[in-house]
Amino acid sequence: MNPSMHLPESDFPARWWHALDDGRIQCDLCPRDCKLHEGQRGACFVRKMQGGQMVLTTYGRSSGFCIDPIEKKPLNHFYPGSSVLSFGTAGCNLACKFCQNWDISKSKDMDRLMESASPEKIAEIADKLGCKSVAFTYNDPVIFAEYALDTAAACHQRGIKTVAVTAGYIHKAPAVEFYAAMDAANVDLKGFTNDFYVKYCAGQLQPILDTLIYLKRETQTWFEITTLLIPTLNDSEAEIHALVDWIARKLGPDVPLHFTAFHPDWKLDNLPPTPPATLQRARKIALDAGLHYVYTGNIHDTDGGTTFCPNCKAALVVRDWYEIPAYHLDDTGHCPHCGHAIAGRFSHFESPFGAQRIPVSMARI
Repeated sequence: MNPSMHLPESDFPARWWHALDDGRIQCDLCPRDCKLHEGQRGACFVRKMQGGQMVLTTYGRSSGFCIDPIEKKPLNHFYPGSSVLSFGTAGCNLACKFCQNWDISKSKDMDRLMESASPEKIAEIADKLGCKSVAFTYNDPVIFAEYALDTAAACHQRGIKTVAVTAGYIHKAPAVEFYAAMDAANVDLKGFTNDFYVKYCAGQLQPILDTLIYLKRETQTWFEITTLLIPTLNDSEAEIHALVDWIARKLGPDVPLHFTAFHPDWKLDNLPPTPPATLQRARKIALDAGLHYVYTGNIHDTDGGTTFCPNCKAALVVRDWYEIPAYHLDDTGHCPHCGHAIAGRFSHFESPFGAQRIPVSMARI
């Protein structure tokens, strides 16, 4: 997209679809394979059949921009302490009953999209504000992939990294192009049974597992995994054992895993918050299974937020929520005590961004 061009007044031509013999079109972006009549939108709310083609209704528009600490994504091994310009659009291709951004993910584009910004403008503002990266987050960037890819290209021209915060629910062909444009990703592994995905997410487990294996074996994208533990639904010891054993076997011990706390929201407001002890128990199970980097989130737990050297056990990056009171890695990500290379992406560490959250008005910058 030329920087001098205005944002599109009509809906943006979408990719990854094909025409059907009965006059409908089928979306080929994610495993939902939505088949649409003229004027109909997919399950994500934002991909639509219009004029016999598929369009993306959210290109160039956002539900809002904020500068966050990278640890909030959460990414603990991707330039710790750096700031990230975060934004999302509207809609989602899953229907999680526990969604904690439901006001965005369950809305149609006209309900929530308040800010307009071209890919070039986003990259320019991120550069001007000193952000190390731009994150596609709040809702799943898979459903606005065209906008995310154009923004990633603009960011890379300025030396700015890109981050996808995603459920990983995407077909292989678009995944190849999507993740090639992402320097890092945090993938939500929402549970470890297909029954949980069907009942609480209106999706399937296997496509997410396929995405994770693809990321590990066929890309250079740095990725971390987050599992929100929900009392009585996906927090049993048997399921946690199955999840961490799969990660150890299929992905290896160096992929960071975050266990985070649920709080009552959306359609699961009848359940209690996750007790800290549940997260700490899950972390111990994962460490005992051989995973090197396991974290707790959404609770106050300095030990569960700290990066330890898997070789000599020294505390290397101490975290208190999103604050980093102590940082002991060298610029290349090696332990200063034993020289062990810590998995991730690292550079010279200066003063950390901290726990700030700074809303950004694109129109005023």
